Order: sequence, then C-alpha cells, then structure tokens
Amino acid sequence: MALMPAVNRELETDPAHFTGEDLPVEQVTWPEAMEFCDRLNNWLSTQPLSTNLRHLRLPTEAEWEYACRAKTTTPFHTGQTLTTDLANYNGTQPYRQEPVGKFRGMTLPVGIFGKANDFGLYDMHGNVLEWCLPGHGEPPQDDWRVVRGGSWQSPPQDCRSAYRAGFKADTRSNQIGFRIVAEVG
Repeated sequence: MALMPAVNRELETDPAHFTGEDLPVEQVTWPEAMEFCDRLNNWLSTQPLSTNLRHLRLPTEAEWEYACRAKTTTPFHTGQTLTTDLANYNGTQPYRQEPVGKFRGMTLPVGIFGKANDFGLYDMHGNVLEWCLPGHGEPPQDDWRVVRGGSWQSPPQDCRSAYRAGFKADTRSNQIGFRIVAEVG
C-alpha cells in the first residue's frame, strides 16, 4: 500500500511493532487508516467492474458493533464471558467468575483461535483495537476518534462488544489497528 500513489499523505511500508506472518498491522494512526482506504479505492476505480464492490472505508461505530455481535445480545459474540482460549487479551485480570488466563504480551496471527463469529469475522474481541468512523458516519467534530474491540493488552471487560474508547487521531500505538468494510451495490 505504501508503494501506491499518495492521496493525502505518505505511508510507512510496514509501521507495525510486531512483525510476522498474518499478524494484524498496528501502529497506524486514524489519518493513515483513512489514507489506506483512499489508496485502495483509487486502485479499485482502475479495475474492471467484475464485482459489486464499490467503496472501501473504516466501519462506523454502529457497523462495527453490529459486525462484532453477529446478531448476539451478550457481552461477547462467544456468550456471557471471554477466555484467553477464545481471544488475545490480558487474561491476568479475570472477568466475572472466570479463572485467570494468559497474557501473551503481543499480537497473534489473525484467526489463530480458529473460531469466527456467526458473520465469519475473526478477532473482534482483543488482538488490536480498531479505528472506527464516528457513530453513524457523521463527520468528526474534533481530533478524537473512537476505537473498538480491545487489544492484546486490554483487560477482558474492555473487549466487550459494547466497549468503546477514544484516542487522538494521530495516536500511534502497538495496540491500535483497523479493519475495513466494503460497500457493495
């Protein structure tokens, strides 16, 4: 992506602190995540329209939570609780009556736990916090942005489907990454 023509800003080729096969990229600021989507969209516009894929972007908070829950109403798409056998987070702090779990101290390969949610999405709880667009897609009003999902360093309660936190848009952290959504039509 860094080799594609810039739209608004330059991008590092590989900004991640943790490196390895299939690890999520982290240490990406919100503007860099937006630039990544812009570059993909520019590339997509040069491709034959053999698919109904029209636009790539960050999810809104509402879309992110809907995708995370996958039609469940529990704190986690896995049910009432979360264990370190199901997600990568700081398991040294118990959640409810669950036993203490593991703290791996880094990101893990995407999908390593082998269980996607009912929408086929992996790692919605833990691994890296994910940048989102504001609420329902309205323009940002200040320089704070929302992240969702918890990270490898988060306690389990910060990995709940409803959990949200705010960071300055230019925050670069080995706990923050992003996922993109595709608008189809």
